[in-house]
Amino acid sequence: MEISEIIAENRRRNKALDIPYDPETGIGAVGTRVADSRHPHSVVPAGTMLPVEMLADAEYKLIRTPLDYRLLRFRYDFEFWAVTCARIKDKSTGRLIPFRLNAPQRKLLALMERQRRAGEPVRIILLKARQWGGSTLVQIYMAWIQTVLTRNCHSLICAHVKDTAAAIRGIYSRLLDNYPRELWQGDKPPAFHPYEHSQNIREIEGRGCCVTIGTSERPEAVRGNDFALAHLSEVAFWSNTPTATPEQFIRAICGSVNSAAGTLIVLESTANGMGNYFHREWLRAADGKSDKLPLFVAWHEIEIYRKPVDNPAALIKSMDGYERALWQKGLTLEMINWYHSKRREYSSDAQMHAEYPTDPVEAFASTGHAIFSLEKLEKLRHDVVAPMLRGELSGNALVGEQSLSGLHFTEDSLGKLEVWELPENRTVMTDRYVVAVDIGGRSHSADYSVIAVFDRAPLLQGGRIKVVAQWRGHADHDIIAWRSAAIARWYSNALLVIESNTLECDNVGGDPALCVLNEIHRHYPNLYFRRDEETGSTRVGFHTNRATKTMVVNKLLAYVRDGLYTERSAAAIDEMAVFEDRGTSFGAVEGNHDDIVMTRAIGLFVADSLELIPRSDLESLCFG
Repeated sequence: MEISEIIAENRRRNKALDIPYDPETGIGAVGTRVADSRHPHSVVPAGTMLPVEMLADAEYKLIRTPLDYRLLRFRYDFEFWAVTCARIKDKSTGRLIPFRLNAPQRKLLALMERQRRAGEPVRIILLKARQWGGSTLVQIYMAWIQTVLTRNCHSLICAHVKDTAAAIRGIYSRLLDNYPRELWQGDKPPAFHPYEHSQNIREIEGRGCCVTIGTSERPEAVRGNDFALAHLSEVAFWSNTPTATPEQFIRAICGSVNSAAGTLIVLESTANGMGNYFHREWLRAADGKSDKLPLFVAWHEIEIYRKPVDNPAALIKSMDGYERALWQKGLTLEMINWYHSKRREYSSDAQMHAEYPTDPVEAFASTGHAIFSLEKLEKLRHDVVAPMLRGELSGNALVGEQSLSGLHFTEDSLGKLEVWELPENRTVMTDRYVVAVDIGGRSHSADYSVIAVFDRAPLLQGGRIKVVAQWRGHADHDIIAWRSAAIARWYSNALLVIESNTLECDNVGGDPALCVLNEIHRHYPNLYFRRDEETGSTRVGFHTNRATKTMVVNKLLAYVRDGLYTERSAAAIDEMAVFEDRGTSFGAVEGNHDDIVMTRAIGLFVADSLELIPRSDLESLCFG
């Protein structure tokens, strides 16, 4: 576009953003609204746009005074109630001002009100950017429910640390302290008072509603309570405790809130990398697989992040590729000018994107030393699908030679074997399937054991190696080894690559499981052997050490970077997102796993080293 065309388009975009909003008159407010002239202007101000639900209420015809009008409207119009009764602290001046919603807050309110007005439970997962008041809105919305809509309704505020939870409840305290007395609908004046001498629970005078604060550090303090409303803050920063993981704790909280109209659960957080519970739950919601609706607010939706443009032509000429992409996404020059100036405060684009994300991918960018590109991982995620089958593969025995006979698959929703494509027994090439195995611990708190199946057949048509099956769980080491051999047998006698560190016979300990590879080899000959560089001999299995781990991880990096394989498991991508370079080694960010990553690294490394011999070439070698 010519500069003059860009300037003209920018004027159009700014005009589209200039939407009138007045919560007192209802202009631009959330929901379907109409004007009504059934009451004198002294009671209902002229031109007021009222929610249609309010006009349908039988009490609307009976209002006679401005107070009647206000109290009835409070029940149907959160924005009007908020600007009339709620006070927040202005960040610039420190003064208390009426709570007038900004554009991102109205976006969140619209989502919550859509669910509430439809008679559905309100369920939201909120990925926050900075400085737009998402937590403030959630808390004041809960206060509206407890002070206007219901009685004897209890709420929970739970954050990663107590100070944060207390600060959020402080919003509520300020609201009650400054609530207009003439508009209060309670048996006693608006105030908090301790409930049953508890430091963590406050009761709202005259409403019978309690507000509890808690932290992820002490989950036992909030278990067993009767909550209808739950505000779970900074979930991405919740850590494991001796008694529960964030997922288990949140499941317990959410399980105590009835899935009924009038209830609310909001999970909100700024991002804290990928692969954690909050990130996984966000992806589930984004894919439509969760009970929660996802909401993300980009930095450019926040009105304060705009800067006047004195010289449009100079700005346009100075824009880099990323800023030009922002223009293509529909941003105004004023937004881009703010970004252009703010970017100078950061030493890298990644730091800027982490603080002021344009989309969820940027928001979840790891701030550590992750080695996989987020953009490449998101492209890899495009091929993720649910498995066609889930269950277990069984033979005539659990271990030993008979475990490789009588193989049959049993569907089970709780099974650990995921199958995206069933084995094809046509011999289209040598070693069509490769099975890579990473053996973990026995207990459920240990690392997982993972068995991954790769199909090389697409390579014959210029396609990509693809993951077609995966088993992930815990079991004794010998059971894992024989189970992997059974899966390899099922997949057309696949090349079986077992990471052998745990099983090698030269390890110390006397565990008979350490000799299992040699026993398997007697009954399943298609095992991977490596060459011992010192002796020149070959040994069964893949041995992981500092040198070989670097080698296979670099191979996986190249495959992900160049889009050379098809991944089906979301868990694999989540692990890659938190797989980092620690300086002396590679591994998962603390508290995460890398078992799936290692099967991909080892499997693709071995698959990449194999020759492509189609069936026709194989027959000519045998009979030609």
